[in-house]
Amino acid sequence: MALIQLSLKGRALRLLSGREHSRAELERKLQCFEEEPGTLAKALDELQAKGFISEARVIESVVNRRSAKLGTARIKQELQGKGLDPEAVSEALAGLKATEFERAQDVWRKKFGAPPEDAQASAKQMRFLASRGFGGDVIRKVVASAADDDM
Repeated sequence: MALIQLSLKGRALRLLSGREHSRAELERKLQCFEEEPGTLAKALDELQAKGFISEARVIESVVNRRSAKLGTARIKQELQGKGLDPEAVSEALAGLKATEFERAQDVWRKKFGAPPEDAQASAKQMRFLASRGFGGDVIRKVVASAADDDM
C-alpha cells in the first residue's frame, strides 16, 4: 500500500476545513512539511488570493464562538495569539466591550445562580469571572448586583 503524500496546499485546506485559521497559524503548523524554502509562502499566497484564508473570517469566527463564555481580555489574547492585525482585533473588540456586563452576568448565572453567602464565596465568584477574561469593574458590578438582588 503506497503512502500518499499531501501537498502543502492540501494540508492547509484540510486544516481550513475544520475551522478558520490565520495565515500565521497555517505557517506555524505547516512549516515542518515545507521541503523547499518558499513553497509554503507560495501555497498560502494562492489560498489567500482565492479567498480561503481571511483574517476577517478568523476574527468573526473566534468572536462568535467565544463571546458567550469569555470576556474581552481572553478573546483579545486568543486573537493576538493567532497573529492577526492589531487594528482589526481592536475594531472587533470594540463591539464586545459594550456587551461585557451582560455576558459576564450570563456566565455568572450559569455557573453560580445564587448570590455569594460570604466574602470567601464572593472572592471565588470573582476569581472565576476573572479567569474567563472579564474586567475587574465588570466583575465587581456583576457580583454586587447579585448580592443586591438578594436583599
